[in-house]
Amino acid sequence: MRTERPHAPNRRRAAGARNAADDPRAERATSAREQLIAHATRIFSVKGYAGASTREICDAAGVNVASIHYYFGDKEGLYRAVLLEPITRITGRFSGFDDPALSFEASMHIFLKPFVPSSDDAGEERDVMRLHLREMLEPSGVFREVVERNIVPHHNALAELLARHVGIAKPDEGIHQLAFAVVAMANDYCMSREFMNLLAPRVLGRPDAKAHVLDRLVGYSSALLQYEIQRRGSHRAAAPRRHGASSAVKPRKAAARSR
Repeated sequence: MRTERPHAPNRRRAAGARNAADDPRAERATSAREQLIAHATRIFSVKGYAGASTREICDAAGVNVASIHYYFGDKEGLYRAVLLEPITRITGRFSGFDDPALSFEASMHIFLKPFVPSSDDAGEERDVMRLHLREMLEPSGVFREVVERNIVPHHNALAELLARHVGIAKPDEGIHQLAFAVVAMANDYCMSREFMNLLAPRVLGRPDAKAHVLDRLVGYSSALLQYEIQRRGSHRAAAPRRHGASSAVKPRKAAARSR
């Protein structure tokens, strides 16, 4: 009877991981996968999912057609990876933004920073924007799945943070609308970059443009939060005032009748 050695596989895996880090083949595999995603993003954005062929994507990436099956399973798997890549790139950068120990401004700085691309990202962001615009108009099943699994949890985390700073136990429709406003304000710098350059080129063309834009976005987010707090406070206070006003009018009317 053989004796099990539970620690040996762990050592082998650790050694394998070290070797993989130094293995040129592993580096080439990573590069091939990245090239497939990069070229697929461009081709899917121009031709759509149905119009793009796996052969065209592989030729552009300089890899064998079998590479898609190897890395992604099939064309749909590649498309899922293409949709996921920019989302995970952004969400990975704002990890921990909802830490209760942070001030609201610090949380917003962490959360909003990845949405403001630098000028070096413009070409890549254009392809991503075109692809996501296609999905906004005609959402595919893959896109719905990606949103549900990878965007909804982060939206809910933002909504919970906003609710906490507004002073309510859990997000309601107004808090979700506030979350939409904060994200839309920042996301516009990804989606409308070229339009902004036509309207006011110095906004994104000046030195340290990203820092200037981010600073104002954090300030605008704080202003939106304060408006929501004020709006809710006004509505709570308005009900008793209306009641008091109506009760004060009644005696005057009664007095007028008595005269």
